[in-house]
Amino acid sequence: MKKSTLLRQAILERRAVVVPGCHDALSAKIIESCGFEAIQVSGYGLAASLLGKPDVGLVQMKDVLDLTWNITRAVGIPVMADLDTGGGNAINAADNLDRLISMGVAGANLEDQVFPKRCGHMKGKEVIPADEMAGKIRAMAQVRDTRDLDFVINARTDVYALEGLEAAIQRCNLYLEAGADLAFIDGIRTRQDIETAVKAIHGPLSVNLMDAVSGMKTELIPIPELAKLGVGRVSIPVASIMVTHKALMAFFSALKISPTGILPGQTQWVASFEEFTDFVGLKEYHQMEADFLPCSHLEAKYQGVEKIVEGSGK
Repeated sequence: MKKSTLLRQAILERRAVVVPGCHDALSAKIIESCGFEAIQVSGYGLAASLLGKPDVGLVQMKDVLDLTWNITRAVGIPVMADLDTGGGNAINAADNLDRLISMGVAGANLEDQVFPKRCGHMKGKEVIPADEMAGKIRAMAQVRDTRDLDFVINARTDVYALEGLEAAIQRCNLYLEAGADLAFIDGIRTRQDIETAVKAIHGPLSVNLMDAVSGMKTELIPIPELAKLGVGRVSIPVASIMVTHKALMAFFSALKISPTGILPGQTQWVASFEEFTDFVGLKEYHQMEADFLPCSHLEAKYQGVEKIVEGSGK
């Protein structure tokens, strides 16, 4: 079954399928290995990991597409891309969606912010006219209907922070009518507002719990309760990059203040070399070398074919 079909079916079941955010291929592989059904590429994660910058529209669309391709190749579960505002007007948004489908991506977010956009939980957001956003969605839907009917277009509105819930619901329904498959009210605050939105929106609703720890602007509601409300998807977009930040800060701070400059025996900080190389697939590449490279080459390189397929090949 196509990945887009798997993603669409999960969302339409309205069981609050959890789609964590990743910031690179490694974090995507880790999320997959932990048993999640799908992955969301995090726009903030890409900005922070690629540039060391905040999510304020600084990442170029080419970089977004390239990094999304790396992530999609790294995992076997459906991947949702983050197209931000689409890369321009309706024509740009449609062309970028076409590229995502060619990569095997299962879905994508598109938001109605003014470019340069910013993280939905930041202050200072602006939105484009609703009919302009609807035009982008219609153009993207035309490509979807031609290339992959199951590709999920997630229409995000940021108007909630500016004009409130009613305006957000109106935009969501307009975007769904234009061809979106999923509606996303970013920064929605309360359980009551979520329940109202689920009932009023003519399609599945996506809820953003940001880091799954603080919830940020949105009330932190248990996933089973969101499923009972009928929420289609739950994104946890920034956890991977924020966990990475905290872990790296803790480790290198400890290393810096260590009197010896090393941390002997403190295995809580890092995975073992063998554990990590196994996770990223070094043994599989060694096996491919053993299967396909000339024996004389392997003998010179590893002093015997049997040594390459043992352990980490050290």
